[in-house]
Amino acid sequence: MGPANKSQLSPSTFWLMGIPGLEHLHVWIGIPFCSMYMVALMGNVTILAVVRAERSLHEPMFLFLCMLSVTDLVLSTSTLPRMLCLFWMEAHDITFDACLAQMFFIHSFTAMESGFFLAMAIDRYVAICDPLRHTTILTNSRIVKMGVVVVLRGVVFITPHPILLKQLPYCRTRIIAHTYCEFMAVVKLACVDTGATKHYSLCVAGVIGSSDILCIALSYILILRAVFRLPSREASLKALGTCGSHVCVILVFYSTSGFTFVTHRFGHNVAPYIHIFIANMYLLVPPFLNPIVYGIRTKKIREYVLSFLKVKFS
Repeated sequence: MGPANKSQLSPSTFWLMGIPGLEHLHVWIGIPFCSMYMVALMGNVTILAVVRAERSLHEPMFLFLCMLSVTDLVLSTSTLPRMLCLFWMEAHDITFDACLAQMFFIHSFTAMESGFFLAMAIDRYVAICDPLRHTTILTNSRIVKMGVVVVLRGVVFITPHPILLKQLPYCRTRIIAHTYCEFMAVVKLACVDTGATKHYSLCVAGVIGSSDILCIALSYILILRAVFRLPSREASLKALGTCGSHVCVILVFYSTSGFTFVTHRFGHNVAPYIHIFIANMYLLVPPFLNPIVYGIRTKKIREYVLSFLKVKFS
């Protein structure tokens, strides 16, 4: 069924266009996307398995890392397999309920990802600025409470999104100009005024994103101040190296998600394929990078994996 007929689909079905203007490249675009997904899948599962198996890794940093890995697995798995079906099998149709479910998982787990970045920044701040009290401040019970707060925040603020969309009438085209069911892309299809609904979504994204960014920035400013006061140059460089890699991942996540947010609000002249391509990046790149930055560059995890492989193949 061609795109021209998609406005005639039943109310329970939408049609995902993909990346407008780059439809002829979908097959090729799917190759790096699939590769990134496989790395994200293997890397995050490895981190979870290593931390579970090695009791010495049951520390605040690694517990938060596990929470981030679970978030990355859900976030990437809720988008990539469906996206690859679109790219490689031309499976454009998606039911309305499946679309709402995908949208809920994407937006709620994106909010959780942001929250876990903040939790890890707080952990690094305590570890560097008050190392003697690190384990007494960040006890297991407090770590669990922080994790629960992050999850509840994502669920509570995002749950209204699918509920609001469910109430709207869709009497226009049912073509979603996107590779997945993104809130703003779906709400544009409604045939009533959706100003209040759009403002709620933008306010939620703005409040969560800006508050997390400010707190993370404050944490790393205090960390840098403490690092430059360390008596040992070697210790300062080691701390800067660790924090630097973490900041790079955080910058990629917030720069791409921030671009998407600003484009929805002001960027009406941005080409759709640029907007959608970058929107895909903020869902793909962090789950791909996190296992590399937080896993391979973390000495304890790297040593455990290498020793396991050595035993396995010796």
